[in-house]
Amino acid sequence: MEASFVVFKLPPYFENFGKRVIKSPKYYFTDVGLLAYLLGIEKPEQVSRDPLVGNIFENLIVIEALKGRYNQGHNADLYFFRDSNGVEIDLLCKTTQGLVGIEVKSSSTWHAKFAKGLLTFSKSNSQLSRSIVAYNGKSIDLSSGVEVVEYNNLSILLNLGSMGSGLVCHEQIRKDLEL
Repeated sequence: MEASFVVFKLPPYFENFGKRVIKSPKYYFTDVGLLAYLLGIEKPEQVSRDPLVGNIFENLIVIEALKGRYNQGHNADLYFFRDSNGVEIDLLCKTTQGLVGIEVKSSSTWHAKFAKGLLTFSKSNSQLSRSIVAYNGKSIDLSSGVEVVEYNNLSILLNLGSMGSGLVCHEQIRKDLEL
């Protein structure tokens, strides 16, 4: 399925082979509509009630970041991080400015715990050049250095291309998630 571009393999990020990090890749469907179909989601209203809404949302963000990188002529250079202590970052992107960490949340309500993985990673691993939480709520300014942005503004911040082009009903999904 990877060879036919039905799924995208997101490799884990690790600097030290001996470190206790998860080294198995994560897979994402390149067509979120196909993912929804396979989950039996027939109407946009069903998305917010699906127990996998967070995974679907993360899939959307990762694939849009991938498309943005490719559309600008870059290699993917996308990774995720998870260690044996449960510290996780959904998406790491190698850019010319350094390593950018992105935590993806489908929630429309901000919680400080959303940034925990980003802050912990910067203390115990490479310093992130940017730490971003992309979620379904409004952008917030924080003093911790973490950027909290609406998911549909993520592409502008990272200069990754147009977000939302891959899913016709992404605005409906956003409205459903706000319920």
